[in-house]
Amino acid sequence: MRKQIALSVLLTVAFTTAAVAQMSGGKPSPAASATCNLGGGKSIKTDYSSPRMKGRKIYGDLVPFGEVWRTGANEATTFVPSADVSVGGKTVPAGNYTIFTVPTVDKWTLIINKTTGEWGIPYKYESNELARVDMKVSKLPSPVENFTISYAKSGNGCTMQIDWERTRASVEITAE
Repeated sequence: MRKQIALSVLLTVAFTTAAVAQMSGGKPSPAASATCNLGGGKSIKTDYSSPRMKGRKIYGDLVPFGEVWRTGANEATTFVPSADVSVGGKTVPAGNYTIFTVPTVDKWTLIINKTTGEWGIPYKYESNELARVDMKVSKLPSPVENFTISYAKSGNGCTMQIDWERTRASVEITAE
């Protein structure tokens, strides 16, 4: 009788776990979103997939230095400003874009691309690039397990922050 109850509980847990995974799309890198409120009804929304570190070496290994990276997992990361913005000093009109990055040890490049809806890599969208912008790189005091894009309010804009492993890449964004 105890074995039947234990087996029943085990099967219930297994089916519940499978159902939850199926409802979330079963992706190991779940969907995430970040928003920057620029004031006056102006905003930026970024949708991305958030991979996990899982004990792996990320930059310089899983994400090679000097190569275009989809900046997350799965589909390409979206960048949707509702108004014209300045990203690292370059004008980006209101619209729908995707972003990619080129990480290196001490500097990253943010690529804002007009092509949308693509899977992400291999990167073959150079002809549709709107801008390439330098990003600052800093070391975080402790490891970040979940790849994260966030916006921190700064002055009359926001700072986009990309955090993973012990690395933060950032760029200033202001409304135009």
